[in-house]
Amino acid sequence: MKKYLLDMKVTANERLHRNYCLLKLTAGQTLPEMLPGQFVEVRVDNSPTTFLRRPISVNYVDKSANELWLLIQLVGDGTRKLAEARVGDIINVMLPLGNGFTLPASADADPKLLLVGGGVGTAPMLYLGSCLKNAGFKPMFLLGVRSQNDLLQFEQFRALGEVFITTEDGSLGEKGYVTDHSILKNQRFDHIYTCGPKPMMMAVARYASAENIDCEVSLENTMACGLGACLCCVEKLNDDHHVCVCTEGPVFNIKKLSWQI
Repeated sequence: MKKYLLDMKVTANERLHRNYCLLKLTAGQTLPEMLPGQFVEVRVDNSPTTFLRRPISVNYVDKSANELWLLIQLVGDGTRKLAEARVGDIINVMLPLGNGFTLPASADADPKLLLVGGGVGTAPMLYLGSCLKNAGFKPMFLLGVRSQNDLLQFEQFRALGEVFITTEDGSLGEKGYVTDHSILKNQRFDHIYTCGPKPMMMAVARYASAENIDCEVSLENTMACGLGACLCCVEKLNDDHHVCVCTEGPVFNIKKLSWQI
């Protein structure tokens, strides 16, 4: 896909949580087509300690408003600077980058689709769920967070499909990790998509492999350039080849990865 370097205007900056903000950006042209699972690289201006762009998942694309949504976790100087953006500010964005999730060929067979997100890994699940619903599918969501206070964008997820929740402290939904949820014991799925902390994704991959369920994961390796030049994001495949996650991924079928599953 063609890549664009756009100066985008901030239309909203919503603080969803003390550690997360939602930036909504628009451009002076129609936004290019973006696939669920792709990401963007954001330039951070006026931050003396931030020299490289920050990779951020496409959280949602509102075509009617010509807006790109980015869910940003505040983890360092760069993301904290982005969280200070005000309406009307200009942010330079390179997009779209990487390869996205694979949508099933047809909704006629009514495949059961489970989208599993943990932490900020819930971000790409929202746009994926939207694309699936628009294509006639019925996505289901399994979201894992530390506590009920860490659950983000619940209403947006609920508008797209049935939502199941796990919390580590048991304050909402079922207590435990996503792989502990009873839905994995009570229902059979045809496809699983997941993004989140690597241990969580590996646990989901083990479950999918054991149950012979097609599964795609969106890796969160450090992607400093987004173009395969810096080699920060290299991942080993099961054929002993190494690839750049930013160009060959970030989405991979678990059968291609060297994970011990």
